Amino acid sequence: MSKFTTIIGCGVAIAFLIGLATTLTRSPMIGFTDVLPVYILMGLVIVMMLYEAFIDKK
Repeated sequence: MSKFTTIIGCGVAIAFLIGLATTLTRSPMIGFTDVLPVYILMGLVIVMMLYEAFIDKK
């Protein structure tokens, strides 16, 4: 049950973060180079979240 809730929680958080990052690209005043740091940070956040949730630590 714990793995199941972890998967659901990570899925919801990832969907939120990706939606947040793609919302910025919808604006005609913001270019791709302006949003590139946001994509990099969101990628790092998602990787760190998945690492923390699924990699067993001693």
